[in-house]
Amino acid sequence: MTAPVDVDSVQRHTVRTLVVSQALGGVGLSSGIAVSALVARDVSGSETLAGLAQTGQVLGAAVISAVLAVYMGRHGRRPGLALGYLLGALGALLCIVAAVERTFPLLLVGCVLLGATTAANQQSRYAATDLARPARRGRDLSTVVWATTIGSVLGPNLTGPGAVVAGWLHVPAKAGPYAFTGVALVLTAVFVLVRLRPDPLLVARTVGSPADAPQAVGADAPAATDVLAGRRTGRVGEVPGSGMEAPGRLGAARPSGAWEVLRTVPLVRAAAIGMALTHAVMVSVMVMTPIHMDHGHASLEVIGLVISIHVLGMYSLSPLVGRAVDRVGSAPVLGAGAIVLLLALALAGGSAPGGSVTLALGLFLLGLGWSLGTVASSTLLTASAPQTQRPAVQGLVDMLTGFTAAAGGAVAGVVVGTLGYGWLNAGASVLALGALATSVVAARNARPQPVVQMS
Repeated sequence: MTAPVDVDSVQRHTVRTLVVSQALGGVGLSSGIAVSALVARDVSGSETLAGLAQTGQVLGAAVISAVLAVYMGRHGRRPGLALGYLLGALGALLCIVAAVERTFPLLLVGCVLLGATTAANQQSRYAATDLARPARRGRDLSTVVWATTIGSVLGPNLTGPGAVVAGWLHVPAKAGPYAFTGVALVLTAVFVLVRLRPDPLLVARTVGSPADAPQAVGADAPAATDVLAGRRTGRVGEVPGSGMEAPGRLGAARPSGAWEVLRTVPLVRAAAIGMALTHAVMVSVMVMTPIHMDHGHASLEVIGLVISIHVLGMYSLSPLVGRAVDRVGSAPVLGAGAIVLLLALALAGGSAPGGSVTLALGLFLLGLGWSLGTVASSTLLTASAPQTQRPAVQGLVDMLTGFTAAAGGAVAGVVVGTLGYGWLNAGASVLALGALATSVVAARNARPQPVVQMS
């Protein structure tokens, strides 16, 4: 006879483990970001192609997110996260080889595999919600997001030491940070395999998750979605002003189930669109900022510092963002993120080439706007998707988000190479306005709805 599982205890252990793995993985994720565009430009000989390095990484994250989600749905979070980090380490090795051999296609393959690191980090934030109580869902998710600050702020500043390591390895100076990436990701994979026990997703499926327990707030009882004998009623909705969402079920887990959820649940669609637009704005501007700074002859150390400030904006305030989501709901926080992104684009787009306080402030706000939008959208997605399909839906939305951001990164290189950095920020503002409109739609769908019978 097995002992009963203390779900809250397992959840605390899961969050602590994910905090450490995110810190380690953050080094691996960010140490290569600051130099990817520069290495791509040097290897390809074209600034227009420089954005393809980050595009490959984002595209890889998109595809691998979906693959990891399916794998986790069958085997649990622990082996899936470890697999993602190990694929990222392989990608770092290929990027070093590509820089030495000056082979652009191989560099793109390496960047695609590096995207597995982003995929694993994204799935980690969802792992933090598998056993989270509704009132703490945003807080637990954002705590894991915040942990990335530790490694991600350190990573870009390894560009200087990376040049020293590159000398030891007899590789190009700008490829040196990839060595830190590979080591950090291998260590992260080992840590996850050893420490993420029991697996939170498997526990949630075995004994149930507090995240799926119905809760009412005040006089507002949450709407519910159920599928019984082919009949769907109501919708999965957010309890206004509380950040707590209703549970639901939408059929058994199957490949087409995630698309069905995305098609039929309004709040899932809103979360997906908000996340995709927010991420596309951040990626398209961030990936070309080192090129913009290099035009002004900024040093690698200064470029690394500005990217660190950007990453600080992405992660450092996420616990406060999570608390705000739990308190006021996802839609208002998503709207606030869109407004912050618009301000960031105005500052960054108006900055002169090179390093400047205006550019650094703009990049910090770019990261903060991304944090607001991503935490809000991720929490809304987790709350709105049915438990049986949740990992598949999360993977699908991350894939679509990655495709959108990859397109933005590819276009960014062309825009900066032909029109300039300022025009890139102006174009990204259109996407930020789209995220703002999505927050309004999400707020309307989050209101209590009458139960509607649908056959």
